[in-house]
Amino acid sequence: MAEGMYSVFEVPAKAFCIMTETPASPPPASTSDERKWSVLLHISALAGMIIPLGNVIGPLVLWLIKKPESAYVDRHGKAALNFQISSMIYMIVMALLVIVFIGLPLLIAYSIFWFVMVILATIRAADDKDPGYLLSIQFFK
Repeated sequence: MAEGMYSVFEVPAKAFCIMTETPASPPPASTSDERKWSVLLHISALAGMIIPLGNVIGPLVLWLIKKPESAYVDRHGKAALNFQISSMIYMIVMALLVIVFIGLPLLIAYSIFWFVMVILATIRAADDKDPGYLLSIQFFK
């Protein structure tokens, strides 16, 4: 046979080499102070129920203050902001759809979904887990 060619039954030893790299380790556990700030960050989105744009301003301010100090708070801040900005976009589209009478039921359903997601993300932050927001567009990575 020609150089570099193998018959059907010959296989080079390199073909079955086993990867010896260790899998990526999970992020280190957070401290209670980091969890406290992450909980405040997620729950601050409820300010949007009282203050216009409070659902974005609250998490944004806390994230900007604490992100240099903690990767955990930075990760939760990005997730919260991504979800809140995505929610604003969805709500604007639904408000425009009120003209064709489908927007109002969508707004009511999405408002309930938004509230539940904020509460669940707050609980997950307290339990040292990722927030797990659904329907979130990744603006910050």
